[in-house]
Amino acid sequence: MGRAERVVLAYSGGVDTTVCIPYLKHEFGVKEVITLAADLGQGEDLEAIRAKALTAGAAESLVVNATETLVERYAVPAIQANALYENRYPLSTALARPLIAKLLVDAAEQCGADAVAHGCTGKGNDQVRFDVSIGALNPGLKVLAPAREWGMSRGEAIAYGERYGLTFAVKKSSPYSIDYNLLGRSIEAGPLEDPWNEPLEEVFAMTAAIADTPDTPEYVELGFIAGVPTSLNGQDLSVLEILKQLNTIAGRHGVGRIDMIENRLVGIKSREIYEAPALLVLIAAHRDLESLTLTADVTQYKRGIEESYSRLVYNGLWYSPLKAALDAFIHQTQAQVSGTVRVKLHKGSAQIVGRRSEQALYSEALATYGSSDQFDHRAAEGFIYVWGLPTRVWSEQLRQDQ
Repeated sequence: MGRAERVVLAYSGGVDTTVCIPYLKHEFGVKEVITLAADLGQGEDLEAIRAKALTAGAAESLVVNATETLVERYAVPAIQANALYENRYPLSTALARPLIAKLLVDAAEQCGADAVAHGCTGKGNDQVRFDVSIGALNPGLKVLAPAREWGMSRGEAIAYGERYGLTFAVKKSSPYSIDYNLLGRSIEAGPLEDPWNEPLEEVFAMTAAIADTPDTPEYVELGFIAGVPTSLNGQDLSVLEILKQLNTIAGRHGVGRIDMIENRLVGIKSREIYEAPALLVLIAAHRDLESLTLTADVTQYKRGIEESYSRLVYNGLWYSPLKAALDAFIHQTQAQVSGTVRVKLHKGSAQIVGRRSEQALYSEALATYGSSDQFDHRAAEGFIYVWGLPTRVWSEQLRQDQ
């Protein structure tokens, strides 16, 4: 790989990405490092992060507010896809990576940079998500990954930064590795690396411990139009505001915790803790509304599409032709997915207890066992005869062969 003159670095303000600034300049021969910090609703002081990058030697420090984009262009399609990796993880961190990759590419093109960089290590999924997404968006850009190459421990990285005048307020960092955006938090490392260890309450920030949750259930009503969340408890709101409020409401009841052994793309298993209160509730509500408004064959076929979709997003293939094709299928299914779902939140659970829709395919007149029953029971006998015919023919042939 040739030398890069100007690089846009994905910047979080942490030790690794801060050390990346002098490392890129002194070890990779980069002349100018431009940092880019993305506001994804994580609540950090991004102005302080901007200043920190300049102090560390960045030629320019960019801060981009992309929370609304994360919600509208990445979270909403994932909700419509009922995206749960390995049927558990709602991709709260994975969804942010293709967006950050796009911000890096856009900034590089605007700044005339010939490369982009990130602080991912060689063991995680994020390196794949960044590298593949950047390559899909602009194949001509170089991708630099200093932390994948330098082989330094956290302490050695701090010492390297100090050689170039960097100071770090806390040298003994938390044992946990945490990523946070509006969609959720991911927590790993430290004591969590032993899958037998129960997570301590100190790792959680969005969800209350069950012992601290209200004793009285709380009900929320979520409205959807064409598969998009549009209201909370009867109030029309943006998806962004619904996520914010629902994170607080569901989190108060301890809803949204996930503790799983996850299969990483790089071939290893990792123990992951996630908090995603609003995203999990919205996916559950949306899936339930689909059961009311979609035909059986579409609903059942879509389950396989959802699994493929979740795996593609997890594996960093957001900008892939198969993902685009699945998007088209999912979009087509959503036209009739409108209505309201009522969810009961209590002691860590989110239970769907009601649903209604003007597009409902459910007919009480056909389903009831009461006097208003309109189902033609006499038609069932002929249906069963035809439906079971192949099985009976097979059984008769089997008996003849014995």
